Amino acid sequence: MSYHKARKDYAKHSLDESDCPSSPHELLDQWLKEAHSDSEDANAMTLSTVGSSGQPTSRIVLLRELSSKGIKFYTNYQSQKGKEIAENAHVSLNFFWPWVERQVRIGGNAVKLSNKENDEYFSSRPRESQIGALASNQSQILKTRKLLEDKVVELEKQYAGLDIPRPEHWGGYLIVPTYFEFWQGRPSRLHDRIRYELSQGQCWSLQRLSP
Repeated sequence: MSYHKARKDYAKHSLDESDCPSSPHELLDQWLKEAHSDSEDANAMTLSTVGSSGQPTSRIVLLRELSSKGIKFYTNYQSQKGKEIAENAHVSLNFFWPWVERQVRIGGNAVKLSNKENDEYFSSRPRESQIGALASNQSQILKTRKLLEDKVVELEKQYAGLDIPRPEHWGGYLIVPTYFEFWQGRPSRLHDRIRYELSQGQCWSLQRLSP
């Protein structure tokens, strides 16, 4: 099937250098809030990792906290992404919000969160999600779904009336950014692209890129 004639012109917003704060984290926070007003999935982001094989892999994860330090998300450390991050901490993120015609690309380094931070977040999760984290050997081969469902039932009985402990292999990462690119769709494919780069590990420099 050909998509040669699939076309959309972008005309909802513009992005000028004068609209950009000195910190890219502030602009990302602003765009997240605007995107979230129309969708509960605005914090979904593509995480790309590259392990020792050199083959990039991508998947959707959820942003759980944004601060001036970086971006937090949580996962199974024994998953494919966890193993690849252990081999190569350089990662990239991508947000795409078609309903506001915006995209953000981020490059940075992944750092494991402390056990205290992991415990605090795990305890805030729905009980069903806590059980799921215990039951699933993420990214491992599963012969049948019934085996997973039976494990969930077993754990529900085991921890009935009890707090569910965080598995040691489950926790979070802080993505410490070194690069941001904010993309705003514009008519005739003449999009606005504003890049922030970290200079000497201290100050953010801002440049406009050709669309």
